[in-house]
Order: sequence, then C-alpha cells, then structure tokens
Amino acid sequence: MNAVLAMPLEVRLAALALAGAWLGSLVNWAVYGLAWNPRPISPLGLAPPEAPPRRPRDRIPIIGWWGLRRETGIHGRGFWIRPLGVEGAAAAGLPLLYWWEVHQAALLPPELPPPAGPAWGMLHAQFLAHALLIALMLAASLIDVDEKIIPDSITVPGTWLGLLLAAAVPRSLLPDLPVPPHQPIPDGVWQRLDAPGVRWPFLDLTAPNPWPAWLDGRPNMLPLILALACWWAWCAAILPRPWRARRGWWRALQLLVARLARERATVHIATMGLLGSAAIAGVWAAGGEGWRGLLTALVGMAGGGGIVWVVRIIATAVLRREAMGFGDVTLMAMIGTFIGWQGCLMVFFLAPLAGLVVGVAQVIVLRDSEIPYGPFLCLATLVLILAWAPVWDSACGVFALGWLIPVIVAFCMVLMAVLLGLWMLLRRAFSRS
Repeated sequence: MNAVLAMPLEVRLAALALAGAWLGSLVNWAVYGLAWNPRPISPLGLAPPEAPPRRPRDRIPIIGWWGLRRETGIHGRGFWIRPLGVEGAAAAGLPLLYWWEVHQAALLPPELPPPAGPAWGMLHAQFLAHALLIALMLAASLIDVDEKIIPDSITVPGTWLGLLLAAAVPRSLLPDLPVPPHQPIPDGVWQRLDAPGVRWPFLDLTAPNPWPAWLDGRPNMLPLILALACWWAWCAAILPRPWRARRGWWRALQLLVARLARERATVHIATMGLLGSAAIAGVWAAGGEGWRGLLTALVGMAGGGGIVWVVRIIATAVLRREAMGFGDVTLMAMIGTFIGWQGCLMVFFLAPLAGLVVGVAQVIVLRDSEIPYGPFLCLATLVLILAWAPVWDSACGVFALGWLIPVIVAFCMVLMAVLLGLWMLLRRAFSRS
C-alpha cells in the first residue's frame, strides 16, 4: 500500500484510465456474449463468419472500434458508437471514482481527520469493490435495455464475488462512521480504530447499532443458521421453477418437482449450495471481521433480493400481469452483497424516482409501457455509493430503530398493494366511462 501511495496521483490516475478502458472492453464482451441472444460484436470474441478475421489492433480498447466500422453491413449502422462510448466512459470513470473515494475520501464524514495508516487500505478496498460492482451493474443494465432481461451469468458470479470480498476483505463494505454533532473528534482516531479488540466500523448487519456478541462466530449457532438460511434461499431462488397453476396447485407442484428432477442445473446448484455451506461454516468457525462481513453480505443478499421478490409477487397479483422480471430479484441480491440490507432499502426507495421520470417520458415519446427496471436499481445504487456520507448521516437515525425496520417495510408493502388496487379500480372506472 505504501508503494501505491508513494506514486504521484497523476501516475495512478493515468494507470487507472488504461485499466478502465480494459474494464470497459470486458463489459462490452459481457453485454454481447452473455446476452440471451449473443451477438459477435465484441472484438474479444469470435468474428462473424461473413466478416474478415479480427486484427490485433481491433482488440485495443476504444481505438479498435474505429477499425471495426467495416462490419457495419453485418451489425447495422452506428453499431460501434455505444461500445466505444462504454469504454471511453469506463476509462474516464475509473480514475474519477478513485479520486472521489480515495483521494477525496468522500465516503467518510467530512468532520473526520484525513485518513491515516490503516484507513488507506480501507479506502482502496472500497474503491476496488465499487469498481467491480459498477462494472457488473453496467453490463446487466445494457443487456436489460437491449433484451428486457438480466442474465444469471452476470448476477450469479457477481453474487459470489460480493460474498467472497465481504469475507476476505470486510472493510470493502460501506463505512459506518457517523460523527455526532457538536462533539470533538479524538486525536489518532484511525490508529485507535485499528487497535486490537476494536471492531472496525464498516456497515455490518446491525449498523448503526452496536454489533451484539450473540452474532459472533463459533460457538454461537444462531448466526450460522441465519447465514445458511440466507444462502439456501438464494440457491432455491435461482433454480428453474416453472409454475403452471391452470390445472390446480397439486398438479403444478408435481410438474415443478418433475422439472427440477430432470434439470441438470438442479445438480449444479445443489453442489454449489453444499460447497457454499462448507465455506460459510469455515468462516463462522474462524470468526472475527471476516464472519461479520460475510454474515452482513448474506443478509444483504437475502434482504435485497427478497424485497424485490415480494414487490414482484404483490404487483403481479394486483395488476394481473408480470410487473417485474425475476432478473431484478437476482440483480438486487447481487447488489445487496456489496451494500448490505440497509443500502438495499435506500436503493429500493430511490430507484422509483428515476424510473418514474424516465418511464413517463418513454410512454409519451415512444408509446412503450414496458420499462426495464434494472437500470434504475443500478443508477440508484451508484448515486447511493457516491453520496454515501451525507445519505448515511441522514438515514442512520432511522436505521437505529433496529428490528422495527422490517415492521415498517411490511406496512409499506401492504400500503403498496392497497394503492395498486385503488389504481386498478380507477383505471377500470375511467375505461368504462
């Protein structure tokens, strides 16, 4: 870390710009290669059979797309503009993110003294985690815009990476450093936080309330049960599960069991579940910050995916049509491993603001009422991360209510169902008149 900090800031930013362009090329490869209908557009993949072989310079980020204009007759006019823009935006965005999160320490309360010692490692870990999350969200959003679907091939590996990061580098999670107003900041705050036996204040499961001892690792069994329940709930969620209830629930259940027994994915997911359970038990036995981080990420995964799933069920039942794709559920589960359940709740309430503005414009201009919701979840997550310090300073008092939060969320769900029902009644009344 000292070697990195010893480099001039300009050198670090230039290196990150090159890394960002390369990261953008990987995003483009994922957008065209992992979509439901893959297209041979990315120069990192195979060239179309009717096109000449790709040249080595075609694989140079940003620059290569200028030469790939020769494939316009295959992919369509202007096909190269968006991927070139993605790589250019990544080349500019990655150093800007570093400058904001590390050099400016903008995710920390401004009242704190400048970072020192171990705080630099925390800032770099958060930057790397957020760069990875933003790249995953960008790929998922572009596929959702193109095909109105978010593939598991992005969200499932992204969830694995989020859980791994939370366990291996728990300080990569969002910081929980609210500063009480009108109170002096102690000298040497960063060194004190790194003292033996002091819990580093990242956004853990119970933040902003203190972490209770009963959530620690071995020998406490209850947190292990909670972690395994979250893990297996996610594994069950990504199973193929067609539900055909036209002939009754019993027949639908029989068809579901038969389909699961026949699918090869069932064996793969069951194997993944067992291996993941063993890994979770190992981290639980080790305890410490790694267990705090992993349990936080698992609950964030279950909470983020669960709240979107419940909204999807309620809205579909009231509106009598699919109101939200299941890809939004797995996307929010992935995001939850990086930002915790508290961040997921804030994202869930922020996303409709952007969705409402863009959705109304799309209906008016394009006459298209099918709006992909995944990009708005990703946009709200990006805003939350970049504005974390003031947002958390304002919201931590609400989250201090602890276990009352699920009660409030449940009340909001009931209220949403009532409002959707009233809207449907009004719509039918106006359609008859």
